[in-house]
Amino acid sequence: MPRPQTPLLAADVIIELGDRPGRPIVLIERKYPPAGWAIPGGFVEIGETVERAALREMVEETGLKVRLLALLGVYSDPRRDPRGHTVTVVFVGEAAGMPRAADDARTVIVVDPDRPPRPLAFDHAGVLADYRRFRESGRPAPLRPNGWERWPL
Repeated sequence: MPRPQTPLLAADVIIELGDRPGRPIVLIERKYPPAGWAIPGGFVEIGETVERAALREMVEETGLKVRLLALLGVYSDPRRDPRGHTVTVVFVGEAAGMPRAADDARTVIVVDPDRPPRPLAFDHAGVLADYRRFRESGRPAPLRPNGWERWPL
């Protein structure tokens, strides 16, 4: 049987800085297209778990050693990435210290999640809306069987 063609798999982490008042989050400015501000993350390598990929990508892009706290959600809308169908697993994590831009990150900033910069890349405005709801309620992202049309942005 031939190997099936499947979407690419990525892992992202909304990094809360637990050593700062209000637990601000870390965003990166993407170095490569598509342009915009983004939740740090990247592709899962063959032989790697999604969790391990998330932790590796955080060190590579922000220099932070992150502790994963929760699974926020899985985002799989085929339209979420203009480069092609990519599924991402988004975690909430915690770190301390000063992030620094590296690898695919042009710049790194620490922001209040209620006031992210614009433009946000991919579907990250919606992911951050889910995250804000998570901070208020402790509930993960809601299931969206019909994709974007049910997303209250």
